[in-house]
Amino acid sequence: MGGPPPAVAALRVAVRPGLLFSDRPVLVACSGGADSVALAAALAFEGRACGVPVGGVTVDHGLQPGSAERAGRTAELLRELGLDPVFVRTVAVGTDGGPEAAARAARYAALAATALGHGARIALGHTLDDQAETVLLGLGRGSGPRSVAGMVATREDDGVLWWRPLLGVRRATTRQACGDQGLPVWDDPWNADPAYTRVRLRTEVLPLLEDVLGGGVAPSLARTAELLREDLDALDGLAAAELGRLRTEGADGGLPARPLAALPAALRRRVLRGWLRAAGVPDLQAVHLRAVETLVTGWRGQGRVDLPGGAGVVRASGTLVVLPPVRRSGPPAPGHLEEPLP
Repeated sequence: MGGPPPAVAALRVAVRPGLLFSDRPVLVACSGGADSVALAAALAFEGRACGVPVGGVTVDHGLQPGSAERAGRTAELLRELGLDPVFVRTVAVGTDGGPEAAARAARYAALAATALGHGARIALGHTLDDQAETVLLGLGRGSGPRSVAGMVATREDDGVLWWRPLLGVRRATTRQACGDQGLPVWDDPWNADPAYTRVRLRTEVLPLLEDVLGGGVAPSLARTAELLREDLDALDGLAAAELGRLRTEGADGGLPARPLAALPAALRRRVLRGWLRAAGVPDLQAVHLRAVETLVTGWRGQGRVDLPGGAGVVRASGTLVVLPPVRRSGPPAPGHLEEPLP
């Protein structure tokens, strides 16, 4: 007796290790597109074999005509595949960051709430091609090595475990797997709209790179992201250990400047970032980090460095100290806090 078609087998092989590693229930985030439908089918099959409960979640953003009906059809498909429970979540999409970012924020909030309410992890259908696009976006925006390192297979955030088992699978394979199993696929028109940067990367930039470089670009980008991620994880581990050591030398949570100055720049900035985040500084950007680093490497007696949220950092007696937001007399100026943060 022959086995499943190669594409179907590839999907099942991709999800199997995660199900064998943990029996924590899974909820598949499914839009109705080929990637998430193929993922749902593979998890339904392997979940039964591994004894892991698998359910599904589809989100209705309400941004396109017929979205509620489409979400209902997707939910029915998931039930036909054997997923249980299956949820339809309707969200209100805001405007922050533009329509794409706002929809993503609303979707992830709904997925996170559903996962927390049912003690499950969320399985996402991002593929190797999505990873390559993410790496290119990070390169183009110059937003640091972590963005170039792409997406991780598993990440826990505020108690929610996000799982991406298909990062080694091509998008063409998920579509083939759906075709081999006779599964209906919905192609979101937004995924073909050149108004979105990621769509142009997918339809124009990557094909051009494949042509110029002779193929294999997407796997190469994904492989580069994986290698970079290993290096970054190692640096983060060293920085955490160094931060713990320096905290024992500082007083009242401060950091001694001289041993910080002796560290390599990549390690020093990670120590500073970890220290500031632990102090509750929000929305820390590279420009703020560089300014604080100047108190270490370019010390000329300068004063307080202001940070997001109203806090600041000063160098006093050779030690960096985080200061809380300052109470200001009179009416607060726009964008300033009237009271110190608790």
